[in-house]
Amino acid sequence: MFLLQYMADEELRSTIQAATNKNEAFNGFIKWLFFGGEGIIAENDREKQRKIIKFNHLVANCLIFYNVFSLTHILHEYQQEGNDHDEELLGDLSPYITAHVNRFGKYHLDPNRKPPELHFDVPVMVS
Repeated sequence: MFLLQYMADEELRSTIQAATNKNEAFNGFIKWLFFGGEGIIAENDREKQRKIIKFNHLVANCLIFYNVFSLTHILHEYQQEGNDHDEELLGDLSPYITAHVNRFGKYHLDPNRKPPELHFDVPVMVS
């Protein structure tokens, strides 16, 4: 019955396709973040496999948080400059941005560097 309903209902197919696309985007994102092995877990121990997946998701969630924070900051500045935004274009933004990530490069870590202050009370203008 579900397959018949799926074939007959264009809106249902569109909803399922959109959800599938979001899932595939996330899966591609976490695979890209997986360091070494092209996303293949070479462990036979179930507990170690779970840890690897959890650590990979932790890194992904940290990058997603950073991306959303950065996009929010940029959009807030854009609005403060008096610009309007297109709701439809905002819907196309994705937190799975990787172009700014130096995955295998050299890093300089400064233990004295303080992270920027996070302002969670930024007003959101909805038109």
